[in-house]
Amino acid sequence: MDLLGLSVLALALGHVFSNAVRTVPAMAADVLQRDLGLSAEGLGALTGAFPAAFALAMLPVGVALDRYGVKRTALALMGVSAVGSLLAAVATGPWSMLAAQAVLGIGCSGMLMCPITYAAKNLPPQKFGLWGGVIQAFGNTGMLLSASPLALLVDHAGWRAGYVACALLALGAMAAVAAIVRESVAPAQARRSVAEDARDVVTLALSRDIRGPVVIAFASFAAVLGVRGLWGGPWLMEVKGLPRLEAGHVLLACTVALIIGPAVAGLLERRFQAHRRALLVVGHLGGAAMIGLLVLGGALGWGAGADAVVLAGFGLLISLQVICFALVRAAVPPERVGRALSAMNMSFFGGAAVLQAASGAAAAAGGVGAALLVFAVALVACTLAFLRLPGPR
Repeated sequence: MDLLGLSVLALALGHVFSNAVRTVPAMAADVLQRDLGLSAEGLGALTGAFPAAFALAMLPVGVALDRYGVKRTALALMGVSAVGSLLAAVATGPWSMLAAQAVLGIGCSGMLMCPITYAAKNLPPQKFGLWGGVIQAFGNTGMLLSASPLALLVDHAGWRAGYVACALLALGAMAAVAAIVRESVAPAQARRSVAEDARDVVTLALSRDIRGPVVIAFASFAAVLGVRGLWGGPWLMEVKGLPRLEAGHVLLACTVALIIGPAVAGLLERRFQAHRRALLVVGHLGGAAMIGLLVLGGALGWGAGADAVVLAGFGLLISLQVICFALVRAAVPPERVGRALSAMNMSFFGGAAVLQAASGAAAAAGGVGAALLVFAVALVACTLAFLRLPGPR
């Protein structure tokens, strides 16, 4: 592999960390609630601070990527992430964990955008879709760490050890980026203020060219975070009665699908570029259907094997979301790609924050199944809205 490819993968280590740290609650929800004095609704609201802070940080991150370069932005964010992990490890109550989740959200806000932007600026457009899938697939390996391995760690050393392990991962990613990534100095932008750059991010988010991806993104990542990152564990342990380690094995099926899926989606995007919108629609409606099947299976008494199959199907279908990045990249010139991708990512995580909070309220009212259905309904609604919006000119 050449230096460009190694640089992209080094930057994607940050995405590995991000996926690991934000899915810790799925395997430790019960002990987190016990030790921090949280209800199910409180856990949903507290973990919603991560995507909320993430979405708010995307505005300055988008500006920084184009203005100061990918490497410097990535190193700063990885340092913040390590601090956030350590804050979570020493949290003693809801407010201290809330602060830790907010710091983690800020730190992780550029962990996907950094490798994506680096690839977009250094690779020809026809290769970007494929590499976007590779970045997502590699980054999603972080969820492997928060499945069975984390279940074992929580059982033997407690949930705090999980956050310490994540801090070490962030520091390792920081060292890899410092050693491997090479980047020319970003050109000076003396004629544009930071405020003007920030306004450009908002303008791009509302523009016709990327409005469609922005709308469907609102429910897209929220569903991944809701199913794999929060409610999947409680569903398997509390509703289906599985022990923690067995629940980790079932979630592993979803995780493997979320690793394989983006790479497959990148290949499909390259092969069927004229049908990108149709692929997005199929993936998101299919993902909603899988969530519905999961909840239906609980009512019908399906076993853990069926849950594993349904969760794997969800992971494969929802992975077509990576096509959103290809649609945005094709719609803007290279000098605006960092801001445009960040504008869409604001929707990815803003939607996650809103729907995470809504799912917590649904869980308090109707149980974990109701929380999961929040994401299925959102996927259908945002996909139908996407269908009504025109594509880029």
